[in-house]
Amino acid sequence: MTSNGIVQKLWNYCNVLRDDGLSYGDYVEQLTFLLFLKMADEQTRPPFKKPSTIPKGYDWPSLLDVEGDALEIHYRHILERLGKERGMLGVIFRKAQNKVQDPAKLRRLIADLIDKEQWTSLEADVKGDAYEGLLEKNAADVKGGAGQYFTPRPLIQAIVEVMRPAPGQTIHDPACGTGGFLLIAHDYISHNYELDRTQKKYLKLQALSGNELVDSVARLCVMNLYLHGVGGDDCPIDGGVDSLAQKPGIAYDIVLTNPPFGKKSSITIINEEGDENREALTYVRDDFWATTSNKQLNFLQHVKSCLKIHGRAAIVVPDNVLFEGGAGETVRRELLKQCDLHTLLRLPTGIFYAQGVKANVLFFDRKPANEAAWTKTLWIYDFRTNRHFTLKTNSLRRTDLDDFVACYNPENRHQRKESERFKAFAYEDLLKRDKVSLDIFWLKDESLEDSANLPDPDVIAAEIAEDLQAALDQFAQIALDLKR
Repeated sequence: MTSNGIVQKLWNYCNVLRDDGLSYGDYVEQLTFLLFLKMADEQTRPPFKKPSTIPKGYDWPSLLDVEGDALEIHYRHILERLGKERGMLGVIFRKAQNKVQDPAKLRRLIADLIDKEQWTSLEADVKGDAYEGLLEKNAADVKGGAGQYFTPRPLIQAIVEVMRPAPGQTIHDPACGTGGFLLIAHDYISHNYELDRTQKKYLKLQALSGNELVDSVARLCVMNLYLHGVGGDDCPIDGGVDSLAQKPGIAYDIVLTNPPFGKKSSITIINEEGDENREALTYVRDDFWATTSNKQLNFLQHVKSCLKIHGRAAIVVPDNVLFEGGAGETVRRELLKQCDLHTLLRLPTGIFYAQGVKANVLFFDRKPANEAAWTKTLWIYDFRTNRHFTLKTNSLRRTDLDDFVACYNPENRHQRKESERFKAFAYEDLLKRDKVSLDIFWLKDESLEDSANLPDPDVIAAEIAEDLQAALDQFAQIALDLKR
């Protein structure tokens, strides 16, 4: 069966469970638990005959032996027990709960949908792509989807293509979501190099790593990697981990990440009267250039700390990182001085599942201590002006980024040429800008010049909705700040 066929088969049953109030995210999560148990059982049978990683009595055969209320109770006990295990089991089942309240529907999900397929015998590309398809459907769900954890795959593909990860390199994502950057980096290395046995083993077990704060998303990431043949009993993902809480203990060759959207870090405190207050969460780290509650600026500083000397990074950041004063100016000055910030890709709206996002990708290399600034020239590619995308009618495709990849010139980025959308800015000129702002435009927006060439109404409506949502989010944050 093709990956599309498997996705459709699994997704059709989701519509049945939605009548019971199960969200897309809940459904994908329950599939994750059950698929893992089924595949673990398949691994114990010929031709694999591996020792079971699942405690006896809490495995797949034990689920098939019961029905009715006994099934619902036993399934709950399995989730509780496996959530206490170490390694991959612990990450996948940590704080797991059964969301399928009807035992008859749970039985059908187990016996009819999952048990009928031999998942281990499917090629990694088929089952991995099938799971990616489910994650994308979940991300696209307007009401309860996990869009903030799902970076558009065409964008990741272009980023990985210009970063060119190689065999033997360590690749890390401190906010890995469902694992898109790690998987596409794995795919790039697998398909662009002739790997020997040692290199293949290293790529599978050691090269890739990530952190994810949200337990439910971490389990989706681990399962996504597992289905693509990445990782072993030692899980490559640390779940429930706040990457910003402390200095990284390991330095990596490459960091690829799209940290969560949202400008401020905060924690909710409930007082004795039951009233909620939100307090700004400020991380004080001696490896940071500036102390701030701006989550995006903190992630940018953290990524620098994650890199080896001469290590390379690509990080998605919102517009405020480019122009905000105070800590923002300090971070930009130090980034330009202490690292080689060589490329900035300005992204259009309408490509992310979270609305109202105006984002960019910063590409930089960490460098050793030096008196002179490491950044000599910042090249900016404007992929935003006069580009209009929507998630449904005109979604981003990998080919839309062909010109950026060509302009980036990954073979030798020191031999670049300017074009209409690609311009070079000298370090000295950047320092002269107000607050060292990197929020630079030069193309004219045609929709402002010529009313006869306006985008389609659905594009205009989508952009208005995104701008309104962004404004609402900002007002909500201001309201929370005023309550403190």
